[in-house]
Amino acid sequence: MPVIPSPVDGIDLRYDVTGSGPALVLLHGAVLTRAIWRGLGHLEPLAAQHTVIRMDLRGHGRSGAPHDPAHYTPERFVGDLWGVLEAEGLERAALMGYSLGARIALAAALEHPGRITRLVSLGGTASAQRGQVDAVFFPGVIDAVREGGMEAFCAGQGLGPDVDSRRGRATRAAFLAADPRAVTALLTATDATPGVPDDVLAACPVPALWMAGTEDHPRFEESRRAARLMPDADFVPLPGRDHGGTLFPPGAILEHALSFLR
Repeated sequence: MPVIPSPVDGIDLRYDVTGSGPALVLLHGAVLTRAIWRGLGHLEPLAAQHTVIRMDLRGHGRSGAPHDPAHYTPERFVGDLWGVLEAEGLERAALMGYSLGARIALAAALEHPGRITRLVSLGGTASAQRGQVDAVFFPGVIDAVREGGMEAFCAGQGLGPDVDSRRGRATRAAFLAADPRAVTALLTATDATPGVPDDVLAACPVPALWMAGTEDHPRFEESRRAARLMPDADFVPLPGRDHGGTLFPPGAILEHALSFLR
């Protein structure tokens, strides 16, 4: 597994590369890791048509995990992405992100649209994040992690030791592997993330596909609105899915994403 220093602040960034074809970077959600793409069935179909790069975002997986919220701004995440692309000798790539990963992908497309061929946003948003951490996870999540660690984080979402679904087991395992101090810093920084102005979205030329579950509020409405604002974007609803269920089962996402990426 390649490891490079972040061009932003030197923390270790780990990623892997699978498949062949046009480059596609997968960006996981908060408190997950790059393993979620394989665990939920996305990696193999995507790698059959693309050179897939899966990053462990800073604060996640085997990448460095600083404990200061200042290390988790959109600018630092995007800087990490540029570092990985440069390490692989890539001028351009498509991006596919879930939740936090979707916001990073959007920020990258806004910063350097010429470097992003296509953008797939899963459960993403362009809106300000104030209060959304509690909405996505559960009320008081930052204090719960600070005081009770990752077991409290799991418990607050009904992911106790007896969870038996494939999605639940994979998600719980990813959560328990996280550094609670890094997660606290990440969620604190996320809660302070501003929204993207409408005129900035409307000026972004990157072709985009936004998908969100019909039970994922307010991400469903925010994703649909962002797609309407962008000049070359479509929105696809995922019937019956909430935010945590966005990625599984993978069939509907892969059907639309593979067609769009082609």
